[in-house]
Amino acid sequence: MAPTIVADRLACVSACLFCAIASGSAPAFMVASCDSAVAFLDIRPVFKGHLLVTPRSHVVTLPDLPSSELAPYFGFVQAVARAVETGLSAGGTFVAINNKVSQSVPHLHTHVVPRTKGDGLRGFFWPRTKYESDDEARSYAEKIAAVMP
Repeated sequence: MAPTIVADRLACVSACLFCAIASGSAPAFMVASCDSAVAFLDIRPVFKGHLLVTPRSHVVTLPDLPSSELAPYFGFVQAVARAVETGLSAGGTFVAINNKVSQSVPHLHTHVVPRTKGDGLRGFFWPRTKYESDDEARSYAEKIAAVMP
């Protein structure tokens, strides 16, 4: 399947909120930017200081991001996570990406959420479960490994 990349940047800016934010045509509480990505406050934060990092190029999901853009993008995410921790005196960060399910804006974005011990974030994003046995766990690992490039 071909990556979901929009060729017409002007059409994308008018159709995609995050493209509009990245281009400066929509307002956001911008925190940082680089050639490949922008970081801005989430307007509905899990905790204050919760940022979204988005690539400037319009891609919908992580698998759509061209391999050549992975290192610059995640290098920027890493710098943002470090800044959130240092700038907010946080104990750490939670970094997450939704692909399709629970993705409120269909443009790749990485959540960087400040964390502190005892902040109450337990199972907020997903319920936890257990494998019935080591064999069941192994079967899941094998199914995923079988389709790795």
